[in-house]
Amino acid sequence: MTIHDRITRASSAVVGSTDDIVRRAGAVPPLDGFPTLDDLWRSFARLERENPGLVSSRRVATSRLGEPILMYSVGSGSRDHLVVGGVHPNEPIGSWTAIHLAETLCADDDLRAALDATWHIVPSIDPDGGRLNEGWFADPGDRGHYARRFYRPAPDEQVEWTFPTSYKDAYFDRVMPETLGLMRLIDELRPDLYVSLHNGEMGGVYYYLSRPVPELTEVLHAVPASLGLPLDTGEPESPFLERYAPAVFGTGTIADAYDHLESLGVDPALEIAGSSSSEYASRHGTLGVVAELPYWKHPDADDESPTDESYADLLRRTGGEMTATGEALVDLLSRAEPLLTFESPFLRASRAFVPMLVRMGAVDRARAASPESARPATVAERFSCEDLVHCFRLRYGGMLLRAVEAEAVAGTATAPLRRLVDETAVLYAAWQAEAAAADRAEVIPISSLVGVQYGAVLAAAAHLAAAAHLAAAAHLAAAAHLAAGDAAGDTTGPAPR
Repeated sequence: MTIHDRITRASSAVVGSTDDIVRRAGAVPPLDGFPTLDDLWRSFARLERENPGLVSSRRVATSRLGEPILMYSVGSGSRDHLVVGGVHPNEPIGSWTAIHLAETLCADDDLRAALDATWHIVPSIDPDGGRLNEGWFADPGDRGHYARRFYRPAPDEQVEWTFPTSYKDAYFDRVMPETLGLMRLIDELRPDLYVSLHNGEMGGVYYYLSRPVPELTEVLHAVPASLGLPLDTGEPESPFLERYAPAVFGTGTIADAYDHLESLGVDPALEIAGSSSSEYASRHGTLGVVAELPYWKHPDADDESPTDESYADLLRRTGGEMTATGEALVDLLSRAEPLLTFESPFLRASRAFVPMLVRMGAVDRARAASPESARPATVAERFSCEDLVHCFRLRYGGMLLRAVEAEAVAGTATAPLRRLVDETAVLYAAWQAEAAAADRAEVIPISSLVGVQYGAVLAAAAHLAAAAHLAAAAHLAAAAHLAAGDAAGDTTGPAPR
């Protein structure tokens, strides 16, 4: 089936309605693996060649390793929507979403007209980081394979979290070139809609909005339900986030995070660095939208029935496991450091994340002391907390292993370092086995994940188009009423003096 056929089938409902968006989300074709960075750039270059006058491109930034970063603009509507991929380079679902969105906008005149926007798409804002994840892109269904080849930049090297911060004792201005390019773009476009293309890992679907938009809840819930995906109603990523609806949260701010940590007696300066891209865009009144999607779904992700364990006990138990994980990795890293001869991205990331795991466990144990935690934990909360331990063991243990292995691959590893590589590999294999034993997850078709993310983008754009239409209609009605009053000699104003 061609993309034109899929669009025709999806257009049987009013463009932008919940039914229409659900149908469009379900029309994403089968997809295999994730595109490499070179494949991603080639796809957009082809779209520009095939759609002269409709698609244009320009360079908006340069990566730290010297790669040009391009933005592709589609259409010429009255609003500006900015969609950015690769803000976290280990989250490539957005690569397919960006391609599918651009292809659909090029092929569907009715959709472009209904949404009345100029679409600006940056396929990847961090190609350097993306390339360090390409080892698992061809086989993303195997969690062990994925984690073993995983890379996530240190927080001060993430585009998403390197926007300027100044709040109380938290101050950050070490803006990277990629972040600076995105800052300039946001300030130039002042977008009506900003979508940073993220994804999660395990569980269910959840969303972030930069402000409450109750009108979006129905469609944000309907799209994953139509594709057989659960909502993630368990532990939120950050406990201070406001819950707008089930699995729909506010993005929060650096100030929110700082005040929350301060209230727990934790030094926020240790955890707070740069601000997010969505918080930066909000200065322009921009609606920020994030759809978080898992590679694997789990039956416990949306089970809100109570367990026989209190929430406080759950936090103490899994917080203790997180701290123990961090302490084991801290020990390995501290012994490896004197033996390492060169800085790699994996080493820099390990230095940041490994001690962070120790602190995360401490924060959870502090939360356990709160009176609000003296209640039964839900099944979804238990799953979220337990799986986060597995997730971080596999992710950051794998990155530390990549850091120490890099020396062996380069031929510079001494005998003590080679022994340490073996020790790290043994611990990591034990963690892999433990995670696999607890695993009841099911691999989700990539087309379904792209469908949810694509549907969220369309839903937000359709909401903004409808709001603009209503505002214009109200303005016209007010003008007509005023004109009618003038014509009738309306004297309801103050008496002349």
